[in-house]
Amino acid sequence: MPTVLIINGPNLNMLGIREPELYGKATLASINQSLENVAKKAEIDIKFFQSNYEGEIIDIIHRSYKKVELIIINPGGLTHTSISIRDAFLSTSIPVIEVHLSNIYAREEFRRKSMISDIAIGTISGFGSKSYIFALMAAIDYLKGNSKQKR
Repeated sequence: MPTVLIINGPNLNMLGIREPELYGKATLASINQSLENVAKKAEIDIKFFQSNYEGEIIDIIHRSYKKVELIIINPGGLTHTSISIRDAFLSTSIPVIEVHLSNIYAREEFRRKSMISDIAIGTISGFGSKSYIFALMAAIDYLKGNSKQKR
């Protein structure tokens, strides 16, 4: 059974509390539960990781080498700054899908640049908590060989 790892970066543990007008009222736990339900139906093993620390995110990417088939990541604020997370993906060659709750391209100028998007299979943003569901659906499609696009 293929394994997908969901990584959430800084401040995403505060979903439901942090700026609900921008990020919605769904908690990270409720998003994860929804993802578990979709993964179970698709017969995909799913794992979750959240950290507010860049080094821990890099470590989990490295530890996932040859252990997961795909990673879905919401790097949070590290999206715009972390060359190190980008390099972790490049060094492991694990396919990645980038996800964001808000549309980062419709926000402040500094949020419009992603260090991940050009090496990702794709980026899904702006659909609130449904962005994660869409990303998982894309991951399932990719893993089942239905997607022609390869990184």
